[in-house]
Amino acid sequence: MTPSDSSNSERLVLPDAVLWDMDGTLIASEPYWMDAERVLVESFGLSWSHEDGLAMVGLPLIAAGEVIAAHGVPLPPQEIVDRLVSVVADHLEQEVPWQPGALRLLTELHEAGVPSALVTMSYRVLAEKIVAAVPGGGFATMVCGDDVTHGKPHPEPYLMAAARLGVDPARCVAVEDSLPGLSSALAAGTRTIGVEVMVPIPVAPKLSRVASLEDLSLADLAGVASGQVLDLLSSR
Repeated sequence: MTPSDSSNSERLVLPDAVLWDMDGTLIASEPYWMDAERVLVESFGLSWSHEDGLAMVGLPLIAAGEVIAAHGVPLPPQEIVDRLVSVVADHLEQEVPWQPGALRLLTELHEAGVPSALVTMSYRVLAEKIVAAVPGGGFATMVCGDDVTHGKPHPEPYLMAAARLGVDPARCVAVEDSLPGLSSALAAGTRTIGVEVMVPIPVAPKLSRVASLEDLSLADLAGVASGQVLDLLSSR
């Protein structure tokens, strides 16, 4: 940020923390998951449509494994999850596909002294690759799918992240792209922004909506934290 940007951020009443979903929100990894699911299912002579993949967006991994097993794949759900995680991890080893605007926002929040937390249903082995790829160590903590008893849409992941940071969930802004994730964040009492990436984000009370992280600024995050609802999808 320039000096004028920095002074402007100091005048804003920023959230106590920003809580970030990972897959789809910060990184464009949903195609990796969907392709891994398709290849696995088709290896057993079954079909897996784009709509099947979309229905999995935001689910806890073990729940996704259970869906694929019920689809007819003759493997235990945990083995299905392990195979999917291995494929996606290989992709992330080669490149982290950041969503446009993600690194800018993480950097601006870090420079403004606002902690960020990663709240993802992916396992820690994947989340650690993303945390390590952020210049300057942009995350104060992370909550992963293998940390929680109840995954999204339950509020536990976001409540745990706020507790680890020592902040009130109501003073946090959560950023999500999936319906289970949005339900989780809203149920935890956070101010919540839905980014429309793979699935439509419906209008809902107290829910802000944007088409891209590029649409967001520190001023927008401060406004949402104060209770404003930002909706940049209604006019499209």
